[in-house]
Amino acid sequence: MSDPDSTETTTWPELAIGLYDRLTGRNAEITYDFEEMEVDVPSRTGDDPEYAHWRIDGTVTVRTREQD
Repeated sequence: MSDPDSTETTTWPELAIGLYDRLTGRNAEITYDFEEMEVDVPSRTGDDPEYAHWRIDGTVTVRTREQD
């Protein structure tokens, strides 16, 4: 776990959240490109979860814009 007083990003989720927070409201666009990315997604936290196998091959676009 990272030090809450540290300004250094140590995980991919922290990086994504920080980038999204910084760009929200600035008409920014974040584009992620994946080539044959495979992820096993757990059904729950804790011991012995079942997993769904996801395969992503393409582009995921997240757009942010300021609300009027």
